Amino acid sequence: MAKPDPEEVVRLVEAFPGASADAGDSDGGEATAATEIGRVDELLNGAYGALTRNWYPELRRRAAAHADGDCLRERVLEHVEAVPSFRLSDGPTPLEERREALTRAAALTDEVREIAEWYGTLRSRLEGDRASLTRGERLLHDFGYALAHLLFLGASSPPAVVRRLRLAYRSVGVRIDETASAGGIEETRFTCPYRNVAAGTCGKRWVCHEKLDRVDDGYVTYLAERGVAYQRPRGCEDSEQCQSSVARDGPEQWWPKTPPAAVGADP
Repeated sequence: MAKPDPEEVVRLVEAFPGASADAGDSDGGEATAATEIGRVDELLNGAYGALTRNWYPELRRRAAAHADGDCLRERVLEHVEAVPSFRLSDGPTPLEERREALTRAAALTDEVREIAEWYGTLRSRLEGDRASLTRGERLLHDFGYALAHLLFLGASSPPAVVRRLRLAYRSVGVRIDETASAGGIEETRFTCPYRNVAAGTCGKRWVCHEKLDRVDDGYVTYLAERGVAYQRPRGCEDSEQCQSSVARDGPEQWWPKTPPAAVGADP
């Protein structure tokens, strides 16, 4: 299995620097801190509160289930990517008022910066770069990366890339169920014939998502180098179908993915 192992995922999650939802009531100086956090939440349009009260407890639940063998790493990563966010740009256009709000929020509490740093570490470790993979997974990643040079030769736009992807899906027996195109994003819903392979010993979709998706990771690496964002299959746990998307990779920024210092928003 790719690193980090489930216990490391739990440790990373437990290192969350923000106020947890199960923190007890307090008074005195801590009450003042709670008031400051309320102001931070207001400045960030509710993103801080949604992250600490709702998103983080669910993340802890999934991390614990992953450690117990009841939840795929992909399911943890899916939730990490769905973090409540505070948008700092409209595509390449900076949203100056929002950046000023982030500066004020960061001045009120170090947690705004610390959460961004923690989130970056958690996401990068869960996504896993090539060096974090086992030897077999590196071979699958490198196979996908090499194949991408042929598969996407001459394809530079999302529509062209997604046509090649769908061809690749079909060539290995994947059934395309639905396609959509909106706002420059090309989406594909499909049914994978390998979702129940070794389900009795490894769990449903383990082969698909923990192993075979390393080939897709090779596609992701190749396309990212060329300014195309390929969101490989996610969210397949509670459905027979999976979904992927392709879009032009843009410079859009949002907290907590973007730390305050990256947009000049540190006080």
